[in-house]
Amino acid sequence: MIEARLHLQRSGGFALAVDLQLPGQGVSALFGASGCGKTTLLRALAGLERATGRVVLAGEVWQDDASGCWLPTHRRALGYVIQEAALFPHLDVQRNLHYGLRRAASAEQRIALQRALDQAVALLGIGGLMSRRPATLSGGERQRVAIARALATRPRLLLMDEPLAALDATRKAEILPYLERLHRELALPIVYVTHAMDEVARLADHLVLLEAGRVRAAGPLAELLSRVDLPLGRQDEAGVVIEAELVAHDAAYALSRIAFAGGALWLGAAPQPIGERVRARVLARDVSVTRTLPGETSILNVLPVRLEALHADAGTALLRLRVGHDEAGPAADGVHLLARITRKSCEALRLAPGDALFAQVKGVALM
Repeated sequence: MIEARLHLQRSGGFALAVDLQLPGQGVSALFGASGCGKTTLLRALAGLERATGRVVLAGEVWQDDASGCWLPTHRRALGYVIQEAALFPHLDVQRNLHYGLRRAASAEQRIALQRALDQAVALLGIGGLMSRRPATLSGGERQRVAIARALATRPRLLLMDEPLAALDATRKAEILPYLERLHRELALPIVYVTHAMDEVARLADHLVLLEAGRVRAAGPLAELLSRVDLPLGRQDEAGVVIEAELVAHDAAYALSRIAFAGGALWLGAAPQPIGERVRARVLARDVSVTRTLPGETSILNVLPVRLEALHADAGTALLRLRVGHDEAGPAADGVHLLARITRKSCEALRLAPGDALFAQVKGVALM
């Protein structure tokens, strides 16, 4: 586990006050509006910002003001990636990557670091860039090199501060599969700062929602995304993430089918092979509900669901739906959907928690 109890007061009125325990593996995303304290918290974890409190990684104390313990940044086993790649412009990629290896005290350490670097180069697909200078690389290539450099020191924690924010949509799409690969193949906890929900949906396992320097909510990604009481549900991109298995391809109609606990969905053709674990994002605006099983309909996906909670405002209602018609309580495990409908429709259907419904999900809308 990563333990962080940190407090910081700035003269301009901003205050950071967090008490967190993050998983010791996977990606923990720090999410929130600009100025909420995401980068400040990340820098405090790294020791770059002097907050008061306690930071512990897997039992190793990096900071404990109560006992007078403070490890400076260079003694913390971490890698740090920022928005700009910050490579040395006068060195080629290979020499940029090897720069940190010179700090190794022994031949054995250098061998271990070289192995870590070789693994990072392979995972990030930058083996063909070694002789090139940073100025000749695309933004996505430069950022992949920067990530490899951070991994070359064999960190026990990787901190990433909006690593895709400086990239356009094309370069962002280029680098996201490599970040997913790191997520799958490295047994390394990553704390990832972003304000982009699409990055959270693709990469995160654990989500921390920050507001004005404080933790509004924290927990497993699927759990937080499906809550109707959080600001996440008021966003246009509100929706859930479903972990599933790819079970079929229909080449004639360019469709694929995924299966998960309690149901299955058709979606646009996926490139992965049958049997692979995949992650699908279902937006609330693409889900509607009906009280009766629809007959002839253009909607490919119809799932039995039970309404667990709803949150209404002036014009719309956000519904939290658990897949399945069983009578298990709201705390039961399972797959959830969100549906955003008009308040008029909500009242016309006389919806209330506990209702057994059918959710309709457009196949063409699924990602």
